[in-house]
Amino acid sequence: MAQLRQEVDPSEVGLDVKALDRLDQHFAHYVDEGRLPGFLVSVARAGRVAHLTTHGRRDVAAGLPVEADTMWRIYSMSKPVTSVAALILVEEGRLALTDPVSRFLPEFADPQVYVTGSGDDLTTRPAQTLLIQHLLTHTAGLTFAFYHSHPVDALYREANLESSVVPGSTLAETCSVYAGLPLQFEPGTQWNYSVATNVLGRVIEVASGQPLDEFVADRVFRPLGMTDAGFCVSGEQADRLAELYGETEDGGIEPTLGLPLKGRPRFLSGSGGMVVTAHDYHRFMEMLRRGGELDGVRLLLPETVALMTSNHLAGGADLRTFGARPHDEPGNAGVGFGLGVSVVIDPDRTLAPSGLGTYGWSGVATTTFWVDPSRDLTVQFMTQVRHRTSQPYWQDLRRLVHEAVVAE
Repeated sequence: MAQLRQEVDPSEVGLDVKALDRLDQHFAHYVDEGRLPGFLVSVARAGRVAHLTTHGRRDVAAGLPVEADTMWRIYSMSKPVTSVAALILVEEGRLALTDPVSRFLPEFADPQVYVTGSGDDLTTRPAQTLLIQHLLTHTAGLTFAFYHSHPVDALYREANLESSVVPGSTLAETCSVYAGLPLQFEPGTQWNYSVATNVLGRVIEVASGQPLDEFVADRVFRPLGMTDAGFCVSGEQADRLAELYGETEDGGIEPTLGLPLKGRPRFLSGSGGMVVTAHDYHRFMEMLRRGGELDGVRLLLPETVALMTSNHLAGGADLRTFGARPHDEPGNAGVGFGLGVSVVIDPDRTLAPSGLGTYGWSGVATTTFWVDPSRDLTVQFMTQVRHRTSQPYWQDLRRLVHEAVVAE
C-alpha cells in the first residue's frame, strides 16, 4: 500500500499558500454545512505534490476520517483509464481507431438509427458503420437510460438498463442488449455521453483475449504502481473504502447504495466500475502529464497521448454546440472532447479559469481530475456524494486553483 504525500512547499513551485488555504476553507464549509461528508484534494506541479488536504469523514456515522489512503469509487473517472487501455492495443496493432466495432463484436454489424416517432411507432433505418473512434469520443449514437430527452432513452429504460447494465448480466451480455437498440443519431454527427465506454471495455476483452479487469491490471495498474486500484476491494481495503452518500431533498446527505465492490463483479464496467486511492490516480495523471511515461515505464507514446488529449469533435466544435440536447448547458461551452477526456479549446468561453488544452473528467460521486499542460498542473478532488442537483464545486475548484498560481 502506498500513500500520496506532499513533496514540496507550494511556494517553491509558484503556488500561493494563502490561496490554497482559501481553497481548503471553501470546501470545509461544504462539510460543515452537511453537503459533503469529507474530501481529499491534491495539487501537483511539475510532478511534485505541493498541496494535499484531507478533511471530514469517509464514514460519518462511524466517525472515520478521510485519510490519504482512503479508497474512492471513481465512477466515470474510470473512462480515461479504459481509454488508455484501448490505446495500448492501438499502439500494438491489435486495434485501430478506424476499425468497425463489429470486427470485435459482430452484434454491432448492422446498427439501426432513429428516424422518428416513439414507443411502438418509433421508426429506424440502417446506420453508417460504427467505429472504435466513435466509442472513444462518445459520438457513437449510444445513450444512457437516465436521460429523458429522446425516445431512444426510453427504449434503454424498457430494456432494464436504468443502471446501464441488465441486472445480473455480464459485460458481453449487456453489450448485446445495447446492440439491439437503435442509435440516437448517425455515428460521428453528435456528441452524447453514453454507455460507449462499456462497449469499448468489451472490445478490449475480445482484442486482448483477457477479461477487462485482468488486462487493465496487467497493462495499466501494475506498471504504473497503482497498488490499490481495481474493480473491487479486498478485505483489507474494505476498511478504507469511503461510504457513498446521496443528496437529500433538503440539500443534505444520507448513505446510499454504491457499487457492489466486495468481490469480483459479474459486470466489469470500464465506464464506471473502478476504485482507487488518491496515490493511484495521481500516478495515472502523472503518466499522462509526462506524455505516456512514468518512472521509466512507458504505457503510451507521446504522440498517442497528444492524440488522446486533442479535440476530436467535427469542425473543432465544443460539447455545448455539438452535444445532444442534455448537453446544451453553459458548463460545456469552450470544452471539446478527445479520446476519453474533455479538452479545453476556448478558455474565454469556459465558466471557470482553464488553461488552453486542459484535459480531464469527473465522476458521478463528485470526484474530478484535470491536467493543465500550460501550467504544468495535475489536480484531483475526491469525495463520495451522488447529487440530485447541479452543484458549483468544479467551477469553484478551478477558480481557487487558478488563483493559487502565482508563477507560470
